Amino acid sequence: MLTTNELLRQEWTKFRRPGRLIAMAAAALVVLALGLLYAVGNHASCEGSCPTDPTGPDGSLVSDQFYFVHRDLGENGSITVRMTSMTGTITYPPPDHDQIVSGLVPWAKAGIIVKDGVRQGSPYAALMLTGSHGVRMQYDYRHDIAGHAGGVSAKSPRWLRLTRSGDNITGYESADGKQWSKVGTAELSGLPTTVQVGLFATSPGDLTLRPTGFGGTTEETRFTQAGGVFDHVSLKGTDDARGWSSRAVGDMNHTDWEKYHKASEGVVETNGTITVTGTGDIGPTGTEGSRPVERTLTGLTLALLIMLVVAVRFATAEYRREPTGGAPVTRQVLAAKATVIGAVTFLTGLLTVGILIPVGLAILKANGMPVIEVSTLTGVRVVVGIAAVLALAAVLALSLGAMLRRTWLAILVAVSAIAVPYAVTAVPLLPDGLSQWLLRVTPAAGFATQQTLTEYPQVIAHYAPSAGYFPLPWWAGVAVLCAYTVIVLGLALSRLPRSDEQDGQPVDWR
Repeated sequence: MLTTNELLRQEWTKFRRPGRLIAMAAAALVVLALGLLYAVGNHASCEGSCPTDPTGPDGSLVSDQFYFVHRDLGENGSITVRMTSMTGTITYPPPDHDQIVSGLVPWAKAGIIVKDGVRQGSPYAALMLTGSHGVRMQYDYRHDIAGHAGGVSAKSPRWLRLTRSGDNITGYESADGKQWSKVGTAELSGLPTTVQVGLFATSPGDLTLRPTGFGGTTEETRFTQAGGVFDHVSLKGTDDARGWSSRAVGDMNHTDWEKYHKASEGVVETNGTITVTGTGDIGPTGTEGSRPVERTLTGLTLALLIMLVVAVRFATAEYRREPTGGAPVTRQVLAAKATVIGAVTFLTGLLTVGILIPVGLAILKANGMPVIEVSTLTGVRVVVGIAAVLALAAVLALSLGAMLRRTWLAILVAVSAIAVPYAVTAVPLLPDGLSQWLLRVTPAAGFATQQTLTEYPQVIAHYAPSAGYFPLPWWAGVAVLCAYTVIVLGLALSRLPRSDEQDGQPVDWR
């Protein structure tokens, strides 16, 4: 009986035939070629120099566009306002897209804000009314604290207050300006002695979904505006004799609506009442043109197909040799084959993706394309995770080949279970619910390891697989694939004899 090392060497010798090595090299080249072609083919095109997306305090791309009526605030102070109205405009919404209507998108915002200057991406804390989510306190782009639900009107005004004590900003709300309830506190480390405080308004685009394919949808975003009406504005902790200043943070007034209808620079003061109108968003995402890390993996589906075929044929080749005198397959032999195919696929994926992602992202940045930055730990997780998922998929395909013993039948099952769900959910072809279901219950769930996008409840977006959002966290997706691999490999091994059970009799596969 051969030792484990001898079995591994034997199976490695069988694997490293020119055809298999060429196939694995072709899989790697497909990923590299299509990924680099995608990166090289994407260029930023602007009149003059392209604007750059702002980055937040943690270095990530953020949205920071709003209209701001502001003045200086010292290390200790507060702003208190009463808000009596919040209205907005939505251009050409469904169903007919033929009219402009009055209304607010769910995350339209108007309220008060403390900010480290007027630079985009600088630290801030804001207390606001929203279109559909009541009072919220948000700070530093990623953080969101819920206050009381409901809207605002002249008959039912809302009082808002922000207080500053050094680096701590605390938000309060009230229905009558007398009884106050705390919404939350934000610590903005490193605030300067003097910050800007004031009123703001902003409104993200109206997201609608257009049907396509067999029930899939693509995103369409339409221009919106929001405005808030404030009175009883009082400040403490400021000696700014210049009074209020106003400006747009970020670019505004470029759309036809703003040029020919109502500019997003609405600051009107009449008898102690201030109306502020703006557009944009303050939140944890960059522009729609920002590219995530995983966008360079356009060739991964083709590479997966090649690797699945190689893995199945590596298993079924033994059964083609049995009738001509080949040695029967044992549990030890199949385990050695699984080790070899898993190791080769993992190393191939690790080397390929480890080269493609940094090089592809560097090319995109050189071409002026905004890239959604990820931490070093997340980048390592993506590279190692994809390599591990490819290895697990290869072992699963090998196990199917050992169970079914029919090359094309095993290839059909492996491709249908792993590659097809991954491919059809990556494009807007199927309904979002069906795509999410496929990526929960099939082995393709493991590819969640490539996701770097984060779903934020306070951001309007199409959170679907075709937009890059997997329904399971990466570790849960990998666990689903691991479960399939362990179960199928276990079934395949259980149908094989141990080496010490071999007595020269053929194996009964009935």
